[in-house]
Amino acid sequence: MKQRHPGTARVPFWLRWLVPVLLVITWLAIAGIGGPTFGRLEEVSSNDQASFLPASAEATEAQDWQAKFRDSDEIPAVIVVESETAFTPAQLGEAAALKAKLEELQAGSAVIGPIPSEDGEAVQFVVPISSSGEVKEIVQELRDEVQASAPEGMQTFVTGPAGLTADLVSAFAGIDGILLLVALAAVFIILLIVYRSLLLPIAVLFTSVFALCAAILLVFGMAKLGWIQLSGQSQGILSILVIGAATDYALLYVARFREALTHTTNRTAAVLTAWKASFEPILASGATVIIALLCLLFSDLNSNKALGPVAAAGILCSLFAALTLLPALMALLGRTAFWPFRPKLVPDAEREPRFVTGLEGQKGLWRATGSLVARRPRAVWVASVLLLLVASAGILQLKANGVPQTDVILTASNAVDGQDALARHFDAGSGSPAVIVTDEAKAQEVLDKTKATGGVGDAYLLAEGSVPITGAPGAPSTPDVREGRVLINATLNYAADSNDAENVVVKLREELKKIDDGALVGGVTATALDTNTTAQRDLLVIIPVVLAVILLILMLLLRSVLAPVLLVASVVLSYAAAMGVSALVFNNIFGFPGADATVPLFGFVFLVALGVDYNIFLMSRVREESLKHGTRPGILRGLGVTGGVITSAGVVLAATFAALGVIPIMFLVQLAFIVAFGVLLDTVLVRSLLVPALSYDLGRRIWWPSRLGRLADDERAIAGSRGDEAGLETDLEGASRS
Repeated sequence: MKQRHPGTARVPFWLRWLVPVLLVITWLAIAGIGGPTFGRLEEVSSNDQASFLPASAEATEAQDWQAKFRDSDEIPAVIVVESETAFTPAQLGEAAALKAKLEELQAGSAVIGPIPSEDGEAVQFVVPISSSGEVKEIVQELRDEVQASAPEGMQTFVTGPAGLTADLVSAFAGIDGILLLVALAAVFIILLIVYRSLLLPIAVLFTSVFALCAAILLVFGMAKLGWIQLSGQSQGILSILVIGAATDYALLYVARFREALTHTTNRTAAVLTAWKASFEPILASGATVIIALLCLLFSDLNSNKALGPVAAAGILCSLFAALTLLPALMALLGRTAFWPFRPKLVPDAEREPRFVTGLEGQKGLWRATGSLVARRPRAVWVASVLLLLVASAGILQLKANGVPQTDVILTASNAVDGQDALARHFDAGSGSPAVIVTDEAKAQEVLDKTKATGGVGDAYLLAEGSVPITGAPGAPSTPDVREGRVLINATLNYAADSNDAENVVVKLREELKKIDDGALVGGVTATALDTNTTAQRDLLVIIPVVLAVILLILMLLLRSVLAPVLLVASVVLSYAAAMGVSALVFNNIFGFPGADATVPLFGFVFLVALGVDYNIFLMSRVREESLKHGTRPGILRGLGVTGGVITSAGVVLAATFAALGVIPIMFLVQLAFIVAFGVLLDTVLVRSLLVPALSYDLGRRIWWPSRLGRLADDERAIAGSRGDEAGLETDLEGASRS
């Protein structure tokens, strides 16, 4: 009896049309709700560094106490008016008149100043701004007013915590539009080049954009309920991660769909065949990234802890879109999706050739790569490891101890220029004092020790009813006491966001605890210090957890122990190499003063999780081919059939992460380079050469201790001739008993 070709049986109407149409309509509804929500994310987003500290941090405890000494949640804006020569009496009079205008603008809030500098070339005002309001808009109003009212020919700046926050918010402004447009344009161009088709790139982009809409809706809801803290940086990472991941999963599915279309004329059958073939690797890949990201919940730093569920929600939506929306679109489009280069039906005799070497039917780059791996496997993987080790040496040059807040913004900033002006004419820490909370009985002793500490310019007790901001000279005689504690403001000689200022805070904490073991030192500098310290602790805690989780998932997927261990080792080595090269680029090409303390952790989570993705795509196909043809032919066959799609996926992901570089924030630019370079390194070197060559060199031992690794290649090929894994496992079991 003549065997019916796969997929030639008639498919029911509900499966051919009804299910795909319903899926597309459902996703259209999700996009219709989630799309407009994109512009509302700023309603639930915060870029306040202090809000991301752990509750156990000393700076957080000090901040909680500081709130008890004031009636509002104000942060200081420091206004500096600078002249090239000393102020004349008339100019000082004009500056004094500015105070009334500032108070009027701030609805009567107490403004401190004008405070003249010792050299007479600058005056300073301190204006309290409510942090619960629109800080960016208020700061801009202050800048406009100061520029219009200041004596002619003088430079004006609005800086301090409020000014820096406003400029940081402005720098993140491109998150909503520019970043997304750049990323989508890059993906579209790459897909056009890869597929030489118009419809397919659009279908893949629809999948990515709809996944992002769903992710935004989910994240907005979680933030609105107070489950997570959303920031500008996590919002930007969410967009990039969803677009990149959804496109990667889509590319894997499309590759299997195209392959299925060469075996059947029935588009619905091809959709189902591709779905069954790609479901396990896509699910394993998505689960790996999701669980790795959720490991950030073990972080003690709230910013890291918040990114975990935000990014995981994005990957979850990418996963569902790739496994539901894209198959539905392919079911409706069929071969038309690939127009004008539609896949042709392959004759029966050519569909399942008997592979001897695994290179049969391959051509071009991937045949040459497979041939190199087969001829000299040991030389290839040893050379690859040595190259990665050399690149890893640069990691010793990585300066990930945090950077001054004035260096975070990479574009022109009035607040940053204002900090420089402050340093030229006043104590550099003006406007951002260290805040000390101590016992009332020990207040005078603590105050004296604070003044005597090197690096402290001035210190004073907070008087009852006073605004707790530096600039009020002299020590009050009647301190404000709350629950038996008093507050001291200490102006440092160094810029509040500098390493020197952090060293002063460390010294203050050591010295003051000798007097009062319950003394707390907080403020802007202490917040930055505790953030860096906590980030370094998180790095040591989370890395082992992520590696253990990924290793377990790979063992379950590949039914092996040795292969997962080697795969994890390869991506860790790739991560070290990427960080090493990045450190050299940051120091010698970009000229960055350092890196945020969270950069190594974020780079690790994304590179290791996403790097394992490609190894999952490769090794799951290698295992599938090994079941049919033997391990070594299966490795070459798997490398050849996945080479194009994985390389395309790597280029897409690298391009989307590189798009983060359009946002002028040092952290995002550094993360963009690390992940983009690391993904390309992993795709081109690790996945294309190192892993296949090492696996080929080990042969069937790569599957140890599973039964797949117990038979020689020719025996396995005979056992696998039934064409299904269940039959092979039965034969393997019988062979092992004999």
